[in-house]
Amino acid sequence: MTTNTKTMTVPLSNTRYMVELALMVAIILLMSFTPLGYVRTPGLSITLLTIPVAVGAIILGPKGGAVCGAAFGLTSFSQSFTTAFGTMMLSISPVATFVTTVVTRTLEGLLCGLIFSALHKNMKTRRFSYYIASLACPVLNTVLFMSSLVLFFYNTEYVQNMAAALGAANPFVFVVAFVGLQGAVEAVVCFLAASVISRTLAVALRRS
Repeated sequence: MTTNTKTMTVPLSNTRYMVELALMVAIILLMSFTPLGYVRTPGLSITLLTIPVAVGAIILGPKGGAVCGAAFGLTSFSQSFTTAFGTMMLSISPVATFVTTVVTRTLEGLLCGLIFSALHKNMKTRRFSYYIASLACPVLNTVLFMSSLVLFFYNTEYVQNMAAALGAANPFVFVVAFVGLQGAVEAVVCFLAASVISRTLAVALRRS
């Protein structure tokens, strides 16, 4: 009887995990098709999709975070077909555009999950783990995305014209000027929302 109980526990746990992961991905996809997902601006769109990615990474671990990040990235890649900046990126290099939008977001979710896991295992940092991971997610999003953008597209005529218009003499100044207030807004909103949501879910799911 003991053997049967153990063999039933694993499938149930896996099923619950997959259901929770599917729900997080569904939330990301749903948000991406509403103004909550992407707020259009003349340059980059302000995105709140870092919130479900952070929550997924915290609640479901690094693998779950990577899947949520990949879902976020795929929605971002699809946005490339409907925005002027995205269309420019695609016209220069579809592969580089995919790396910039999808691969970086997958790494974002993975790294966010790893950061949370490392902090949560240590009793001294456990109480801060939700907050640090929630802030790390939008910061990683900005750093990874902009690093890839600069690597692949900075020397193109389009981006050079943008840099000149912003008065940016080098890549670092361009990143700061291009991200500007947008990056700060994303970081603050994700930090506040994701930390509260993930902490609440952890208590509800008894994972704290």
